[in-house]
Amino acid sequence: MTTTGIYRQLVSADQRANRGYPKSQLILLLFRVTQCVRELRCGSRGAKALYPFVAALYKIASEWILGVELPASTRCGPGLRLRHGVGVVVNPGSVIGANVMIRHGVTLGNRRSVDDCPEIEDDVEIGVGAVIIGDVTVGKGAKIGPNVVVVKDVPAGAVLYSPPSAVRE
Repeated sequence: MTTTGIYRQLVSADQRANRGYPKSQLILLLFRVTQCVRELRCGSRGAKALYPFVAALYKIASEWILGVELPASTRCGPGLRLRHGVGVVVNPGSVIGANVMIRHGVTLGNRRSVDDCPEIEDDVEIGVGAVIIGDVTVGKGAKIGPNVVVVKDVPAGAVLYSPPSAVRE
C-alpha cells in the first residue's frame, strides 16, 4: 500500500473515533496530513518544499490556537481519540498504540534523557490531568485515572487511580 493510502486509512480511523468532536477531528486530520507530507519529503521534491509550510500550519493551529502539543514525529496508531484536548503535551519520543483515548491536561514525557518516553499500548484510556513520564509501558487496555502520575510500568488491563479526597468536618 502507498504512503498516502496508509495515511488515508489512519485519517478515516481517527475521524470515526472522534465522531462528535470536531476540534479533535481537525487536530488529528492536520496531524496525519503533516505526518504524511513529512514521510513523503524524503522521496519527493514537491513534498520536501511543501513540508515547512504544512508543519508550520499544523504547529500554529494545534499548539498555539487549540492547545494540543502532538508533534508530527510521534508514532500513533489508528483511532487516536482526543477528548477536549486542551493542555495535552506529548513528547515526540512517545509511542501511542491504536484506539487510545487521551483527555485534556495529559502529559506524556521524558524523565531523564530525551528518548526515555512512554509507550502506550492499544486500547488504553488516559484520564484528565494524568502524567506519564519516563521509559514506561502502559499495557493494553489499561485505564489511567484522573491526575495519576505514572513512573513505572502498568500491566495490561490494570486500573490506576488517585487517592480519593477526604472531607474534613
